[in-house]
Amino acid sequence: MNKLEKGDQFDVEALRKQVSDIEVRGDTGEEKPSDPTEINPYARQIAEQFRDGTNSPAIIIGQLRLLEFLALFAIALIVHYFWPGDGSDSLLMRTGMAASASALTVISLQLADTYTIPALRAKLRLMPRIVASWTFALFLTVGLFALIRGTTWAMVDAYIPWFAAGALFLAAERFLVAYGIRNWARNGLMERRAVIVGGGEPAKALIRVLEQQADNDIRICGIFDDRGEKRSPIMVAGYPKLGTVAELVEFVRLTRIDMLIIALPLSAEARIYDLLKKLWVLPVDIRLAAHANRLRFRPRAYSHVGSVPMLDIFKKPIRDWDSVAKRGFDIFFALVALALLWPIMVATAIAIKATSEGPVFFMQKRHGFNNEIINVFKFRSMYTNMADPTGKAAVTKGDPRVTRVGRFIRKTSIDELPQLFNVLRGDLSLIGPRPHAVLAQARDRAFGDVVEGYFARHRVKPGVTGWAQINGWRGEVDNDEKIKFRTAYDLYYIENWSLWFDLKILFLTPIRLLNTENAY
Repeated sequence: MNKLEKGDQFDVEALRKQVSDIEVRGDTGEEKPSDPTEINPYARQIAEQFRDGTNSPAIIIGQLRLLEFLALFAIALIVHYFWPGDGSDSLLMRTGMAASASALTVISLQLADTYTIPALRAKLRLMPRIVASWTFALFLTVGLFALIRGTTWAMVDAYIPWFAAGALFLAAERFLVAYGIRNWARNGLMERRAVIVGGGEPAKALIRVLEQQADNDIRICGIFDDRGEKRSPIMVAGYPKLGTVAELVEFVRLTRIDMLIIALPLSAEARIYDLLKKLWVLPVDIRLAAHANRLRFRPRAYSHVGSVPMLDIFKKPIRDWDSVAKRGFDIFFALVALALLWPIMVATAIAIKATSEGPVFFMQKRHGFNNEIINVFKFRSMYTNMADPTGKAAVTKGDPRVTRVGRFIRKTSIDELPQLFNVLRGDLSLIGPRPHAVLAQARDRAFGDVVEGYFARHRVKPGVTGWAQINGWRGEVDNDEKIKFRTAYDLYYIENWSLWFDLKILFLTPIRLLNTENAY
């Protein structure tokens, strides 16, 4: 039996663990280049077209649910104001009915499967289902309230304009939404961008199946394959082969790609494994196309693009509403921290300016989300003429480049406080893997050469503090073990992220900062 199979189900968990395990007890013996592979000019031209992000379907659908709830709630109150019936319904009673009917309508529309992109694109086909959901929700609400307090014909007569206004709103709103989504799709503002990994006949068959999907929202941006032109033509089903898998890693870092689809048979175990070892570091969904495989698994093993079955190997971490929640968390607590800590920041700035020449702030280029280069702010802790903006020469114990004030603010991590402004700008998150300088090294070796999978820590925004830091992995990286353990803790955080986890790290940070053993 194939090693990737378990019973009658593809063992995705075992494969994912096998790919993403980080060796923390010794080197792999392989030297891996940390420099990005240069992509060809044509691939770079294509990448330029996809630099801007698209509208997330999950975010849009969530916003639509909220819009419909609030609009139906407001309609009920407006109708009650202008058409009070016999006047026996109090404002509190009508408010309760309005909230109940609106919530039940959203639930009914969800159960009726009308909150999907294909359903939202349909102008009239699902209109009976939408009106039926509203009718069911309103009648159920009115019936329950009638059983509780009784009703009269005058009260029932007042519900008719409420029903008509709600039905008219839903019909008009869904018609406009369908128009808007179709327009966004044509303009590329609402699409899922995919790259196919692997060429030849499997890629061609996959493209044909995707193109046949009704209301397809997948934009294929190109094909990448390591094989030569004999086995993998430069053009497949009208889409160009843009380069090798190594070049794909750099291509994705230059663009806003949502999904990598591996077009290989499940029997190609060794090749799938080799591809995943290179690709899992990217902040995208990685799926294995399963439409052409004769072996069929349980339905729950699949996800679908349209009706095309896929096996989810890796999912983009902290996505859609999770990313919205995390951004709100960052902004709120960054503003709270600035409100509480501004006296310390002002005193630090005065002390730096009074004791050494040069600017108060120091800016350093570091790796950010998706390996992008960002400028990170710090209070200057070194003499200006000895500063190292590249971070190649790490600060060591008793380093003569550090000023007297610098020693104190580095030990207490006060030098990191200006990064709260990076959080508000969106370059950093409050919690996440610490951003490392672009040329940071461990014993004259780049971090990416020391740890296989090091760049997987860039699948999320870096943070001002993180899980590795509160567990003691901060300060100088003077041996391979330190960066390996840091990376392992960072990957654990990414794979187990939650707002509660962020809150735990945030409130543990001031306590753990009291341990200054490795900070200098």
